[in-house]
Amino acid sequence: MTGNIQISMPQKAKYIIKTLTDAGFEAYVVGGCVRDSILGREPEDWDITTSARPEQVKALFPRTIDTGIQHGTVTVMLEKEGFEVTTYRVDGKYEDGRHPKEVIFTPSLKEDLRRRDFTINAMAYNEESGLVDIFGGMEDIERGIIRCVGDAEARFGEDALRIMRAIRFSAQLGYTIEENTKQAIRKLAGTLEKISAERIQVELVKLLVSPHPDYLRDAYDMGVTKVILPEFDVCMRTPQYHPHHMYNVGEHILHSLTGVEPDRIFRLSMLLHDIGKPAALEVDEDGITHFHNHNVVGRDMAQQILQRLRFDNDTINTVCQIIMYHDYGNSVKPDIRIVRRAANKVGEDIFPLLFPVKRADVCAQSDYMRQEKLDNIDRWEQLYHKIVEEKQCISLKTLAVTGRDLIDLGFQPGPDLGRVLISLLDLVLEHPEYNTKEKLLEEAMSIPGWNNLKSF
Repeated sequence: MTGNIQISMPQKAKYIIKTLTDAGFEAYVVGGCVRDSILGREPEDWDITTSARPEQVKALFPRTIDTGIQHGTVTVMLEKEGFEVTTYRVDGKYEDGRHPKEVIFTPSLKEDLRRRDFTINAMAYNEESGLVDIFGGMEDIERGIIRCVGDAEARFGEDALRIMRAIRFSAQLGYTIEENTKQAIRKLAGTLEKISAERIQVELVKLLVSPHPDYLRDAYDMGVTKVILPEFDVCMRTPQYHPHHMYNVGEHILHSLTGVEPDRIFRLSMLLHDIGKPAALEVDEDGITHFHNHNVVGRDMAQQILQRLRFDNDTINTVCQIIMYHDYGNSVKPDIRIVRRAANKVGEDIFPLLFPVKRADVCAQSDYMRQEKLDNIDRWEQLYHKIVEEKQCISLKTLAVTGRDLIDLGFQPGPDLGRVLISLLDLVLEHPEYNTKEKLLEEAMSIPGWNNLKSF
């Protein structure tokens, strides 16, 4: 025990613990909330562990929900806030690499903490006893270590998702995975095949949006990406012999991940932006590598990967569009007309997302022409902001006339009407000052053969 550690608990958690202890039971906050409090982070949840059985917990509080009562968990509702209260337990045999077949309640806090994944998550606290740290969690926090409680192979054998959690915690905290824990991951990485895609997705995203997304390199070194993202392993073996590059494809991806803000769309886009390069690899007679159309190949591969990992359609569509256009216009010195047309082609929702992606991409390349490339991106973005500020039209959404306007003018509904609107938009992309209803209706009537498009 480390009694001199003090943790500031919310009043409702204190109330639950006091209610349980006043009734003669032991009770502590436990796990992630203790770890995060020690680290000065804001806990997401305050979980409580107790010697009281579920039925005894239910008898002490007027509003409870049986969220996992077969595993000893009852959610105590205080006003509209829920707190999970779980009975001390020992897990039975794990048969599916994820869930124990049964749990056995125990009066021992030590036995309950022994079954947890990592030492930094196996600490408990209440105001009377202070910090209960039986397995060296505080020492591992001070050393910056992720270490399994007890035998690492046993912990990962119980729940293979802990392999992903070890790497994710390492990336979130900037910690090193302890050597025995690392060796167990290498040995058991293949058991991640037992874990659902949805759970892999959650851990992968947490890793990617962490302060150290490049710790995905550790996942590669330990054989984890071979199971969850084999396409990345191919990237780590694909060279880039070219003046514009200094890393292989995989290392370029890892460096680019740290160049965008910790947003899931941006980090997923950087993870997959060059995923098509190995399939597009060509080597010329001088030994220079080229990756023609890797954006198209990468978009299609990214769609398959994200679907395999059960991402939602909005995420898939956005990331795939970013990948498709992440190189678009890089070699072009833009003027405002070029930028209007590019924004129209790419789409108003996607186009502004390209700028941080392009910068991260460039900064993960060699320093050859780096400043010129970054200056060019700045110029593209400045012109785009000018377009937005001046409310220039770049899509049918902001065209000054609608299909209804043309029908009122006498046009026949149908495909030809759509072509007229596209023609008017094309005119406005060249001449934004033409985007008035009066001018566009006048232009519509000047289209050759427009009388043939009228309805009578």
